[in-house]
Amino acid sequence: MPSTSVSANRWLVLIAVMLAFLPVVLDMTILHVAIPTLTQSLNATGTEVLWIIDIYPLLMAGLLVPMGTLADRVGNRKILLVGLAIFAMASTFAAFAQSAAMLIAARVLLALGGSMIMPCVLGLIRKTFEDPGERAMALGLWGTVGAAGAAVGPLVGGALLEHFWWGSVFLINVPVMLVVAPACYFLLPRVEQTTSGKWPIGQALLLITGMISLVYGIKASFAGKQPLTIIVIVVVLGLVALTLFVRKQLRSSDPMLDLSLLSHPAVVAGLLMALVASGALAGVELTLAQELQYVLDKTPLEAGIFMIPIMAAAAVGGPVAGYLSNRFGLRLVATLSLLIAAGLLVLLARSDFNNPGVVVPSALALLGLTLSIGLTASSIAIMGSVDASKGGAAGALEATGYELGTGLGITLFGVFISSVFRHAMVLPPSLSPALSDQASRSIGDTYIVAGTLQENEAMALIEAGKAAFSQTHTLLLMTAALVIAALAVIVFFTLARHRSLSQAHH
Repeated sequence: MPSTSVSANRWLVLIAVMLAFLPVVLDMTILHVAIPTLTQSLNATGTEVLWIIDIYPLLMAGLLVPMGTLADRVGNRKILLVGLAIFAMASTFAAFAQSAAMLIAARVLLALGGSMIMPCVLGLIRKTFEDPGERAMALGLWGTVGAAGAAVGPLVGGALLEHFWWGSVFLINVPVMLVVAPACYFLLPRVEQTTSGKWPIGQALLLITGMISLVYGIKASFAGKQPLTIIVIVVVLGLVALTLFVRKQLRSSDPMLDLSLLSHPAVVAGLLMALVASGALAGVELTLAQELQYVLDKTPLEAGIFMIPIMAAAAVGGPVAGYLSNRFGLRLVATLSLLIAAGLLVLLARSDFNNPGVVVPSALALLGLTLSIGLTASSIAIMGSVDASKGGAAGALEATGYELGTGLGITLFGVFISSVFRHAMVLPPSLSPALSDQASRSIGDTYIVAGTLQENEAMALIEAGKAAFSQTHTLLLMTAALVIAALAVIVFFTLARHRSLSQAHH
């Protein structure tokens, strides 16, 4: 009987799928500290840098739900093994990319592989652990690996860049995959229950087209390079694709994404929290990584170490949130964690990173903790307000919220940074108009231009860039604080009925 051998191996299965999941999460954050090095090596423009980081979470956001439903049709084991192979190939391709465009293409492939791995890992944990207590423990361990992977990303990236070239941050995935793929091949059950029915590839394409077009439109409008007509066309295309997708979901008998879940106020509040908290976390980390290296002249490894508090605290937020919500109720925990996070962002905006003392690391740790409590609270809100039979659909909706939040967070933060930076930049008068234009695009571009100048001119330009980025960084954190404070108010009112609902059930 296959089932008994699986249940005997279930913890081995868990280890295999968690290892499969680790590089996928690492790749979300490992690039944050590598950006300055990578920008210089590939001579990438600010926009190209944004695409390199961003295309991964954005495509994942569009692909997670389609790949999850495909895995239900074909079987998790097959999709997972294909995903692992694609991920290993894409990592090799990324490591040896010769240009920004090649690296973006490699990141597209990485997202494809990652979106096949991620839903299968959850699906396999669900199927392998039949006892609810064990399943909760397995999911808890999976969550910790996820948070820890994202937390270690910048540190691993920094350590690799200290000794090797930037491609090593991708190449590290390959040996992991060479161990994980055979383990998954032999450990995972060959016979699986699958659902019948066609896989709606058209709906998947609509979802991805809609998301990418909208984000491209947002970026292009701020970059100011594309004519307005093109931007309008792209944005309209995105909106039309998403509208068609939503209409198909509402009419279909077995939709890919169950949008009826959005009729629960708690699910809406949870999705908003997932979007905004993951976006803020990604955006703040990215801004910090640049501030630390470009303005404070830290090495990638030093930047990674500086960011340990925010990451490590984010990793323990999950269990803390579960405990607190059971004690004090979800509404109070979610609202307060968001309000505290907003306060901490204001504090960080006013802090001097040149001499951080105890204040900055403590504020970073608390920020990581509160935002991660907010994220887990979103999970509790979503999962607690739907029937068990809709757990898969709710999980897919939530995971899409996270990925989309991360992608949009990086997009909006990046776009915001570049437009504020351009205004704050005071250029040395001796620069030619073409170089002035390039130098004021982003702090990465400032350094690239400085590399072509005489020594004293270069120094003056870099100083101007540092001053402009510090101003930008302050304004950015203040804005993020306002957004999160507004979210806290929305969550407080949206979850008002959620508490009474859950009490009515008890």
